Amino acid sequence: MKDDEIILRIETFDAANGGGVGWYEDKGAYHLYLLETEAPIARLKPVGTRDEVRLGYWSYRRQWEDIDDMGGCVLPLDQALDHIANNSIFWTWT
Repeated sequence: MKDDEIILRIETFDAANGGGVGWYEDKGAYHLYLLETEAPIARLKPVGTRDEVRLGYWSYRRQWEDIDDMGGCVLPLDQALDHIANNSIFWTWT
């Protein structure tokens, strides 16, 4: 999946859910944060050539961690964005 497509899908999903989320790219991953407070929300790291991403959250250790202890959670991008919107672990620091 091309970077432009990932960015477009992140921005489209944010707009459809009321806005307020920003993003930046760093070390091959897309980091989502709350615009109002700049609090980290989630990290999406593309894996392979399809639209799958490894999902990370900002932990109490003040670092990005996988949401699964068994090698991380890999989901299609749209499913990952939906999971972020509906799972409170991503909104702990906001």
